[in-house]
Amino acid sequence: MQTVFEAIKKIAFEIDDAIKNSDLGYAEKENASGEDQLKIDVLSDLIIEKEFVTVPRVSMLVSEEKEGALQLHSSGSYMVCYDPLDGSSLIDVNLSVGSIFGIYEGSLDAQYLVASAYVVYGPRIELVIAIKGSKPMLYRAEGDQFKVIGEISLNEKGKLNAPGGTQQNWAPHHKAFIDSLFAEGYRLRYSGGMVPDLHQILLKGGGLFSYPGTSDKPYGKLRQLFEVIPFAFMYEQAGGQAINEKGERLMELVPQHHHDTSPCFFGSNYEIEALKKAYGIN
Repeated sequence: MQTVFEAIKKIAFEIDDAIKNSDLGYAEKENASGEDQLKIDVLSDLIIEKEFVTVPRVSMLVSEEKEGALQLHSSGSYMVCYDPLDGSSLIDVNLSVGSIFGIYEGSLDAQYLVASAYVVYGPRIELVIAIKGSKPMLYRAEGDQFKVIGEISLNEKGKLNAPGGTQQNWAPHHKAFIDSLFAEGYRLRYSGGMVPDLHQILLKGGGLFSYPGTSDKPYGKLRQLFEVIPFAFMYEQAGGQAINEKGERLMELVPQHHHDTSPCFFGSNYEIEALKKAYGIN
């Protein structure tokens, strides 16, 4: 698996360079989820594909930007599902964005995820890698290398609240719950980028990131294979929880399609237990 992580490190530097120096305009097509693509989305996808073609242990790639799977090495054992550039629409206002990777072995459902990683492209490049049975590890770019910073652990209770989705489309019980957290003194931290917002909660010790089912998107917006499951793995490995609107672990999801979505809630234990109570989950 180390060759996969080394590939992600190379990818991180190349995408960071592309963000700083490439055309940020719109491409002439939509991605597989029906969203307008930026040219930097397409370029980031190509950078990742080009690098993993050189990694024999990778048998297949599944990208948020493409409809189907790309078969690579028949002898490979790992399937990599990725969002090449989460939050790319934030680049033109100079906010942090990221790449997300889920590494599966055996089948594309949550129980077969063996590792996940994400990169934050901000004032500094940071990389977080989680492997089953270990705390997530934070790395920071120094020169052309990544230096280990240390393990990431969530506290039992946090202070940050990152609520996704348009408020006018929230269910009343969800709005009441979010308001209750603010009434407790939680601070709003929401940029519209999944990677920087979840990264902030992890590094600041805890809180809640929520993207519920809404009246316009009852099955949520975030994709299971590329976004939801990799971060659910991260949060559980860090000592937190990740569930859907029924209280089911996101790590028990079995996607039926590469681009399936799910309502999702990631947080430290206090916030997730409070959410279950607010949602009437036993």
